Amino acid sequence: MASLSDAAVANPLARVVTPPASVVEPGKVLVVDDSEPNRDLLSRRLRRQGHTVETASNGREALEKVAAGDFDVVLLDVMMPEMNGYQVLERLKSDRALRHIPVIMITAIDEMESIIRCIDMGAEDHLPKPFNATLLKARLDASLAKKRLHDREQRYARALEREFEIARNIQQSFLPEVLPSVDGYSLAACFRPAREVAGDFYDAFTVADGRVALIVADVCGKGVGAAVFMAAFRTVLRAITADGYATLERNGSAIDDAAEIGRIAAFLSDYIATTHGRTNMFTTLFFGVLHRRSSTLSYVNGGHDAPILLRSGGSVERLVPTGPAVGLLPGLTFRVAATTLAVGDTLVAYTDGVVDARDARGVAFSEDRLVELASGADPSAPAMVTRIERAVIDHIAGTDQFDDVTVLALRRVAGNASSEHSTP
Repeated sequence: MASLSDAAVANPLARVVTPPASVVEPGKVLVVDDSEPNRDLLSRRLRRQGHTVETASNGREALEKVAAGDFDVVLLDVMMPEMNGYQVLERLKSDRALRHIPVIMITAIDEMESIIRCIDMGAEDHLPKPFNATLLKARLDASLAKKRLHDREQRYARALEREFEIARNIQQSFLPEVLPSVDGYSLAACFRPAREVAGDFYDAFTVADGRVALIVADVCGKGVGAAVFMAAFRTVLRAITADGYATLERNGSAIDDAAEIGRIAAFLSDYIATTHGRTNMFTTLFFGVLHRRSSTLSYVNGGHDAPILLRSGGSVERLVPTGPAVGLLPGLTFRVAATTLAVGDTLVAYTDGVVDARDARGVAFSEDRLVELASGADPSAPAMVTRIERAVIDHIAGTDQFDDVTVLALRRVAGNASSEHSTP
């Protein structure tokens, strides 16, 4: 059995960066040199190796050709009139569209300071004069291998971006396009994912006898895994809620919101824990049902950030958890609580991505800031949600959003009400 050389063992990437000549596909090469004999010599040798070659006699012509063509490697002389090799190299490496093209600098064999300067500026390698055919081939092959790897990475990244775009559109379809219009109430929501897909979700839909289901949830984790389970959680929860209330209404049964909400939460938790238990996925959940005629909100808070209830008189209440996160273990039960909304009262349910949002200094947005914004003078839920969303965006300006941001607001108002759905 053949054994690896000591050099290959010491540097396993060497076989990838500089593959055998038979592996490297010919490329398109631009030779830039103000000396016509040098251009001709390099062009002949490169064409014998199977490469497509174009030439430029100065730096300005080289930049024009690189911008217009699709070159795999640039062979660039350092000493040229008008625009020298340093200036051309600097322009290439400062251009986002061109910086990925490998540049091999053509230098005199004793110009070590020049070589070091070029490498520091981003050149891939150097080729000394007078030209050695073996060295030319080795260094060109190494640069081409790197360019091919970059091209494959870019194709993969574009394909992945397309897949994420599809996933984002599918996930967006799980959110309500239009929130229900509820007489006497103003309802609004916003949703800003931190990544292409998210683990947060909200929902609002009508059920039996003038009732409206209100949901805000946060699936554990981030990214694709959380997004997949977001779809499962939301679909099962909406289906069993709609079916349960429709069955009670169809059968003419008296509707006990506390009993039905508790049953739904327990069913959802058992389904997740038993069907998907090996994945260790769970969700925090605020799930409420508003009985519009009695203005009673019955709810379960399964380990979720306590929604804020702003009373018309100025006091602030929090709808604290009534049970654990949903799906942690089989057999969990959830206590159902209830509160009554008076005219002017406002409910703000949100995910932790709102209050935990950090600015460039690491300072959290905070619940106090959320309460302050929710207590603004404008009584409209849509205006309130827009105000909160803009404040969070401004707060995290200059840094990355590390968690999804979701807000659902309900305000009891006099007369008819409006609903709005705000998304990025």
